Amino acid sequence: MMVVPGVESFSSSAPPLPYPQTDRQSEFVVLANGLAQVADANAYRHDRENSFPFDTLETLREAGYFALAVPEIYGGRGASPIEMMLAQGQLARGDGSVALGTTMHHLSIVNIASSTAWPEHLKRLVLRDVVETGALINGVASEPEMGSPSRGGMYATTANRAEGGWRINGRKTWSTLSPALTYALAQVSVDEADGSVQRGLFLVPMNTPGVRIEETWDSMSMRSTGSNDVVFENVIVPEDHRILNAKDPAAPEVNAWNLLGSAVYLGIASAARDFAVHYCQNRKPTAMSGAPVSELQTVQHRMAHIEMLLLQAQSVLYGTAELLEHCPEQRAELAWRVAAAKYITTNNAIAVTDQALRVVGATGLLKRHPLERYFRDVRAGLGNPPMDDVALTVIGKAALGL
Repeated sequence: MMVVPGVESFSSSAPPLPYPQTDRQSEFVVLANGLAQVADANAYRHDRENSFPFDTLETLREAGYFALAVPEIYGGRGASPIEMMLAQGQLARGDGSVALGTTMHHLSIVNIASSTAWPEHLKRLVLRDVVETGALINGVASEPEMGSPSRGGMYATTANRAEGGWRINGRKTWSTLSPALTYALAQVSVDEADGSVQRGLFLVPMNTPGVRIEETWDSMSMRSTGSNDVVFENVIVPEDHRILNAKDPAAPEVNAWNLLGSAVYLGIASAARDFAVHYCQNRKPTAMSGAPVSELQTVQHRMAHIEMLLLQAQSVLYGTAELLEHCPEQRAELAWRVAAAKYITTNNAIAVTDQALRVVGATGLLKRHPLERYFRDVRAGLGNPPMDDVALTVIGKAALGL
């Protein structure tokens, strides 16, 4: 859990029961636990310095972690949603920023691999690059004026016809993993030949002339995700780097992959719980004659509340993932469950870290302990779609048959 000398070292906990259920799940959990220890060793420094975790990501690259979700036909491991949820949840115990950033990468990989809009040669180019070199990819969509594209609206970033392809100009915000990206999936407004303006998707190699990163990221939560601004200034990309008929990110497909981010926040909350348990078992104030504070009923009641919050989140999150995997023909009817799983997991994770701080007391606020980082990091989930108001609307409409 810690990286400061004199404080206990990182220790992993098993994933939620009844997992792991297969040898592959066990393999991915073991791999993620080992990488979580590396992430944990670097997390304190990167969070304190607001620096990007190149060192941690290099270890993940060498372990082949970036290729877990790449289909086997392209040389990857072809991980299932639940396999990746288990792995990402364990990785998040070490560093939530690293887990959230790689979640964006894995989701981009899944969307590329499953899309019929991507031409096969371009799909193979990207996915093989991930397998062979550990390339990283993520979407860049949010903008200063627009905010999140999930709310609708047109992009200020534009793509216009140019000799040899397309010219892209604009600025993107919240561009997670930007310092290490090999490719960006840029959402833009396209000036079509018929005079209309349409949303469009382009694959932009980050080493293309005219692409630059402005280091604007200085957040309370997830300080090491590198979610800087990416600026495109007369960036020319080939004609075939436009992905025609790509799905709109404002209307994502309902499947178990939608739950991957929630598994990260559950992992962080579980780490907060483990910290609180360890603290209470080992804190022995003189007023208690050497007995640990874990013997206090008020502490036991707060820990009971934490356990129930985690149980609820784990049950809803993984139960929904199992339903989506085993009942794919009912995805439309299960859409509200996906929204509910995200809402419950995120808000329960916030409540868990709050209760953990109340159990530990003022000691938990000290920077040398990770609990205050857990407390900050889980709050980033409120800004990940579907946001609370959208989730509640989806759930309420489903209940009312609207």
